[in-house]
Amino acid sequence: MSSDLCSVDFEIHGHVQGVCFRMYTEKEGLSLGCVGWVKNTNKGTVVGQVQGPRDKVTEMKTWLSTKGSPSSRITHADFTNERDIPQLELSGFKTRAGKLQHFMQR
Repeated sequence: MSSDLCSVDFEIHGHVQGVCFRMYTEKEGLSLGCVGWVKNTNKGTVVGQVQGPRDKVTEMKTWLSTKGSPSSRITHADFTNERDIPQLELSGFKTRAGKLQHFMQR
């Protein structure tokens, strides 16, 4: 049985922190039937990975690059490491810790 699953990493630029971007990303990913993770970076971007059926991952890429959370302003989206996968490598859609090291170093 062939699989039409894929995985892609993303980095979203713009006003994407402090606007519930991660929460909305989780919600959108789950509603599409995708799995993955998302986190803030120290440079003000949001990064993550999405896995799922190719058509749903494509929908998620469009959402990440054009819509995002209601208060976000996306200026650019980078998608890298897109690859076919034989099965999902993740489960659920989770926010990972980011930026914590930055605050702990102060």
